[in-house]
Amino acid sequence: MVSTTELLKRAAELFPGEVVTSAHVRHLDLPLQAGRLALITLDNGFDHTKPTTFGPGSLAELSVALDQVEAEAKDGKIVAVAVTGKPFIFAVGADLKGVEVLKEHSDALAIGKGGHDVFKRIAALPVPSFAFYNGAAMGGGVEVGLHCTYRTVSTGVPAFSLPEVFLGLVPGWGGCTILPNLIGPSKAIKVIIENSMSQNKQLRGKDVFELGIADAIFEPADFLEQSLLWASKVLTGATAVEREEIDRGKAWDDAVAWGRLIADSKVHGAAPAAYKALDIIQQVKDQDLQAGFDAEDTALADLIMSGELRAGLYAFNLVQRRAKRPFGAPDKSLARPVTKVGVVGAGLMASQLALLFARRLQVPVVLTDIDQARVDKGVGYVHAEIDKLLAKGRVNPDNANRLKGLVTGSLDKAAAFGDADFVIEAVFEEMGVKQTVFADLEAVVSPTCVLATNTSSLSVTEMASKLKHPERVVGFHFFNPVAILPLLEIVRGERTDDASLATAFGVSRKLKKTAVLVKDAPAFVVNRVLTRFMGEIQAIIDEGTPIATVEKGVEPLGLPMSPIVLLELVGPAIAQHVSQTLHGAFPERFGVSENLGRVVGAGKRGFYLWEDGKQVLDPEVLALLTLGDTVLTEEQVLARSLEAVAQEIGLMLDEGVVGEAQDIDLCMITGAGWPFHLGGITPYLDREGISERVNGKRFLAQGLASVPA
Repeated sequence: MVSTTELLKRAAELFPGEVVTSAHVRHLDLPLQAGRLALITLDNGFDHTKPTTFGPGSLAELSVALDQVEAEAKDGKIVAVAVTGKPFIFAVGADLKGVEVLKEHSDALAIGKGGHDVFKRIAALPVPSFAFYNGAAMGGGVEVGLHCTYRTVSTGVPAFSLPEVFLGLVPGWGGCTILPNLIGPSKAIKVIIENSMSQNKQLRGKDVFELGIADAIFEPADFLEQSLLWASKVLTGATAVEREEIDRGKAWDDAVAWGRLIADSKVHGAAPAAYKALDIIQQVKDQDLQAGFDAEDTALADLIMSGELRAGLYAFNLVQRRAKRPFGAPDKSLARPVTKVGVVGAGLMASQLALLFARRLQVPVVLTDIDQARVDKGVGYVHAEIDKLLAKGRVNPDNANRLKGLVTGSLDKAAAFGDADFVIEAVFEEMGVKQTVFADLEAVVSPTCVLATNTSSLSVTEMASKLKHPERVVGFHFFNPVAILPLLEIVRGERTDDASLATAFGVSRKLKKTAVLVKDAPAFVVNRVLTRFMGEIQAIIDEGTPIATVEKGVEPLGLPMSPIVLLELVGPAIAQHVSQTLHGAFPERFGVSENLGRVVGAGKRGFYLWEDGKQVLDPEVLALLTLGDTVLTEEQVLARSLEAVAQEIGLMLDEGVVGEAQDIDLCMITGAGWPFHLGGITPYLDREGISERVNGKRFLAQGLASVPA
């Protein structure tokens, strides 16, 4: 039998770059003469901007601290042990950088077993143990507390979660086993499955207490003092901790079945993590915790060695690291200050932009349009949205009034934009209209004002071609809904200068958007990839494959919605317009569907209707379609559509539309909502062999989003 020490030593050798978390032990005399407590503080020596994590070295440090307190407890020197974190951070789980370097199943198994062996020592202490969740707690940080006898939580905890399923793992250090036995399977599945698969939704301190994960809740100002006082009352018997009795009959089975429905609705069986977690939750219904821990070890190791997990970690790194350092962006020092923003147009998109600029930049924003009624409507929309934020408590009354004061409207472009540093147009998607708008703007703005376009597919270079100073024009393509989708495609025209581009990236940072530098090519990144994908889907339907077969065929991708539902969300008219733009540029690869044209002509929003809460094909739309007699299988639908996508991405990289394949994945994740478990798209194409079949090579080097060779 390999000892925990040997396991952790071997794992540490694989991960020499770990930022080790220390486990400092100090002793406190408890109030109410309750006795002496050993307080273990988890701290990696950095401030809250570098959260505390658990790698093999950190687990070894905690194990040494437990050696000490276990001996003290046996000698009667302490009556309890507590675990807490450094300011603002309890602990945020396993150090994922260590997981990325693992090449062998046995090493992956050692990570799971090592964590279990250390954490189980807390539950096995001869005295009661307490977790004081003082700050952010995720993954293994939550789980170390679950092994304690009791838990308190601060109302100031901003983020508390078991995010493993989101990444392609399972909570593997006790989460799947202990949590359902603590709060019941239904609540546990909400935390482990539902929240995790809902874009990694976080709990706050109040939620942690209400779910029953924590036994008591206190304010941040004196959290430790109150937690110690509460612990004293528990130890002296003055406070009794009562927990709900858990139904281990049919209710448990129903909860797991509900969890499977959630997983099916999110990934359609395409990613294994959620299902493995649910299998473990089902298994521990009989409270055999050790069997649960063993199952967690196996599941963790299997998933660590899977392509899905590596793609998930790759995606995580893209949005956490690459997004903060946009590839190819000019030096930040070239950016000019932006103290006032202009928005041309006052429709829905323009109004959303005005609200975003005002909230994030905290500078005056002026809308213009062709008549006063439209201007008033746009400003009114922004003010109404601010009132909604006020009602939800997202802004206070003073902030709401200030924001309203920042957003105004005017018909006089010279007065509105003469002192603006950044003006963005959000008018009708037609080249002539946009060229006219820019010509009018150039006559009234300052020499250093950046002119931005929110175009989704038109050439930025052509848009600027008739200006005296085309170097100031930049593409600034947002995705709808503006407040939610993080992506911002920043497009460099042929003559865009570094200062204008740097200013655009500076604005993007303040807007808290994920900016990706894109070459001025038709439809840029997301719309080009999606249009090729959707165009192939539409062509398959037009040729005669039933819509139901097409929908079923792409389910293995686990997309957030089917292509046909996406068409309805985008709008057939917009989809048709983009396909026409791309057909003009690349007629051999992008077709224009006559059937889709008929749908647009009939004013239909999509292919489906809702009847009695169910989605059914609209017979009026079906009557518009002229279909062929070529019927593909589900497998053929998936292969053909993905081969088209692989070809298009290969061509985009050859053209230099973006710097690297990673930027395409970052765009698809943050702009189109493609799943983390795919890593965007290129890791999946590599894993399935499609990249090499179509392009003769992988998009990504082995080990970047896959198990290292």
